[in-house]
Amino acid sequence: MAEPYRVELTDLFEGPMDLLVHLIKKNELPIYDIPIALITEKYLKYLKWMDALNVEYASEFIVLAATLTQVKSRLLLPAHEGEEEDDDPRQELIQPLLEYLQMKSAAEQLAQRDLLGEATFTRQRDNEEFLTNPDDLIIKVGLFELIDAFQRILEKIPEGAQIEFSADEVSVKEKISQIADILEAKGSAAFEELFPEVPTRTDVIVTFLAILEMVKLEIIRLVQHVNTGIIRLFYI
Repeated sequence: MAEPYRVELTDLFEGPMDLLVHLIKKNELPIYDIPIALITEKYLKYLKWMDALNVEYASEFIVLAATLTQVKSRLLLPAHEGEEEDDDPRQELIQPLLEYLQMKSAAEQLAQRDLLGEATFTRQRDNEEFLTNPDDLIIKVGLFELIDAFQRILEKIPEGAQIEFSADEVSVKEKISQIADILEAKGSAAFEELFPEVPTRTDVIVTFLAILEMVKLEIIRLVQHVNTGIIRLFYI
């Protein structure tokens, strides 16, 4: 049997700090008072989702997972004699996070373009057809927002559905061709239009991998409508 098709994230998409920032924003958590147990649970769950979507992520994701787990464990232990009561193990995480956000903000201001050109997609002039109201906005879509969208579809599929597949059974190349045909015919496509009416787990995963490959090849860009949350694909 052929090995399952996988996409590597190394040097292509956002890293573990970006995932941490995404989870903090998504769950509206305070940076200076991060609930470590909650953020650790969600971070580890996210890695499982990435595994389920056949995404090969760098070892740095595991390192941060270990750091979160360690900090969580230290918070559960009683303070040792001689330790300051206000010593907070979370500072080991918070300080690098703040520094990362500062560098990211500075890079965005200096570059005045996509922070991660291969990973994020921002508003273009020809995206105006996506707006139904002059006051509407569309925003750039990163890897983790895209995974969120696929999670919502996967969660609707029965648990017993088959998730493993091989390159012989399903062709990511064929799916890329199908998506390209849709974009050729319609100019753009809503995320939901890429799936059959009753998708299988294989349909979802192959579509996800195809989109990542098209992003890697700089064939498409993705934007999300702020009010509706709808994601749309455009040719670059």
